[in-house]
Parts: sequence; structure tokens; C-alpha cells
Amino acid sequence: MTKVYGHRGSKGTYPENSMLGFKKAIEAGVVGMEIDIHLTKDHEVVVFHDSTLDRTSTGSGYIKDHNLAEIRTLKIGPKFKDFEKYEASWDDEKIPTLAEVLELFKAHDLEVNIELKTYEFIYPGIEEKMLEIVKASGYDPNKVIYSSFHLPTMIRIQRLDPTAKVAFLTNFDLPIPQDYLETLDWEGMHPGKDIVLKSPKSWGPIADKIRIWTVNDPEEMKTLIDLGVEAIITDYPEVAVRLVK
Repeated sequence: MTKVYGHRGSKGTYPENSMLGFKKAIEAGVVGMEIDIHLTKDHEVVVFHDSTLDRTSTGSGYIKDHNLAEIRTLKIGPKFKDFEKYEASWDDEKIPTLAEVLELFKAHDLEVNIELKTYEFIYPGIEEKMLEIVKASGYDPNKVIYSSFHLPTMIRIQRLDPTAKVAFLTNFDLPIPQDYLETLDWEGMHPGKDIVLKSPKSWGPIADKIRIWTVNDPEEMKTLIDLGVEAIITDYPEVAVRLVK
């Protein structure tokens, strides 16, 4: 049965990559969660989508130029006041660390897809630091998938931990995608929904090894569920969970 992953939590309804959004996706019944990570100036791993703080926090500038103590003074909620469900309590939401997020997910036995945002900047040592945090958390390694658009990141993770489950992120319609999986020893692939919907015959043979992003339209959800994909990653997990059931 196709699994449902919350995209940055419940991105369509609650602040993205926030503890609140993650908790709401868990309440909706997701099997897994997709999150994004960056490295701070003092080499701490935080869960945040953009390389800059401006769009979804009260801060500004690049994450790499701030230490964790500075980042922890920022708030997420105020940037989402136009959301229908907005409440003043959202303003208490802070940028979480990877360790904090894993603690929450572990308590609910979730699968987690950690996307490394390494295609804009090279964060020296981020792969090793991330793996150390995951190991220290006691997380079941079979429930952790590492992904990136940046191929060197994938290779570095595999060198550091040959048992790690890695899945390549792509928005290109790759020819014979199963050849990539087998030759590069990837656990799976994470293609964008449009390329899969455009070429289902190409992706169909490895449907059980692909997690599709970002699927928000119910009809597209149904099509991909019928195709038998491993998982759909969505901003509206409550809708996808209902369709899967």
C-alpha cells in the first residue's frame, strides 16, 4: 500500500518544518515525514528549507552565517499569519534541530526522509554530522532515508555508511531509471510528480522504490496510488491518508 509522507510536516496548512506542523501531520496519520537540513556557522544541524532565513522566519541572511544560539531566538509562526488556521500560539514556534525532530518522530515510529540542502552551498562535514546525530538518536536505520539533488552528497553518505538508505532527488525524466538504482546502489529515487505522471511506463517498473513529490491534487494522488508507488509526499497529508485508506 502506498505510504503518505508529510512534506515539511503539513506545509499546506501549518508552518513548514515546524514542530507544530510535524505534530499535525502525525495526527493526520502519516507513515513518514520529509524534512530539510542545513548547517549553522557553529556546525549544528537545523531543520529548515531555504538556505536563507528570510522567507519563513523572523531572521534574515544565510543560515551558514549564524550560530545556533542566534537562530534559536528567531520565530517561525509570524510568517504564516495568512494561513486559515493561524493562531497567536504559532508565534512560539522556533527553528528545530535535527535531534529534536528525530526525538519526536522516533516516539511515533515514523519513517523519515532527510533531504540535505547541499546544492547551493557545500557544508563541509554535514553528511558526517547528520549521520552522527541519527546514530545518537537511536533511530531505526531502516526507517531513515537520505536524499539530495546533489550527487556528491549521495556518494559521500554511501562512503561514510555503506548501509545507509539513499534516494536520489530529481526533476528530470531519466532514461531507464532502474539502471540508476542498480548501478549506483540506491535504495530508491524521489522524482517530481510531473515527470512520473508524464511517463508512467518509464517509472512503473520501479514504482515500489519511488517516493513522489509534491503531490497535492487528489486526482494525481489517486493516479500515483494506482501506479503502486512506494510513497507520496504531500503538503496535505490528511487528504492523502484519507485516499489511501
